[in-house]
Amino acid sequence: MIAPFHFAGEALQLEPAGVLLWPAMRVMVVADLHLEKGSAAARKGQLVPPWDSRVTLERLGLLVRRYAPRTVVALGDSFHDDHGPARLLAADAASLRRMTDSVDFVWVRGNHDRAPPEGVGGRAVESWAAGPLSFRHQAVAGVAGELSGHFHPKARVATRAGQVVRPCFMTDARKIMLPAFGAYTGGLDVRAPAIAAHFPRGGRVFLLGQQRLFSFSLGQTSRPGASREACLRTSREACLRTTPLDPVVRSTHPREGA
Repeated sequence: MIAPFHFAGEALQLEPAGVLLWPAMRVMVVADLHLEKGSAAARKGQLVPPWDSRVTLERLGLLVRRYAPRTVVALGDSFHDDHGPARLLAADAASLRRMTDSVDFVWVRGNHDRAPPEGVGGRAVESWAAGPLSFRHQAVAGVAGELSGHFHPKARVATRAGQVVRPCFMTDARKIMLPAFGAYTGGLDVRAPAIAAHFPRGGRVFLLGQQRLFSFSLGQTSRPGASREACLRTSREACLRTTPLDPVVRSTHPREGA
């Protein structure tokens, strides 16, 4: 079972693997795949394992098979750069092409991949909309009913065992910001000004965990660099009293830690 989330009058679902589902429209949304980030790093002399695209595509393919969406919307930065599609290994390119041939695959352009991806199927758009919802790479101030990526949101929460830091969905009544899905993606804390500016009245975070989500108000998260003791001292009611995190709901998906 996954976490229901009502937004702009629509019944959505948040999946602990980091994708969002819109069952009524059979839409799956994913953000920031950053395919071929490893090969981009290698071209700059940074030696990292070259399997990030394969891992990311295997995870995404599993979710597509599990939920059978009619449309998959990738919210930009799907490739780490415009030359990424040409660097895919043949087996990975074939896997991606099978996926894009099986659904209506929508590539929303991001800041890393401005050019439409060639040879991998799907269709490229600047943004996408359906019903009351709009889908774009980077959030626009003042726009409601918006789903976006770009910032790779993560949050930290104080527990008796120390601070837990996880990728997360960041939400309020007007916006949903998705976590980065790619294997080689870092994160920006939800309290950072670039993210917080889009949620001026606060919001709710849903941390990704092992087969489940963990829900907290923004006030229950810790500031980057703050110790657990400082968190407890300055906002005791906002901090967790127990070591285990309380799950929102379990997921049937066998993955995810993070």
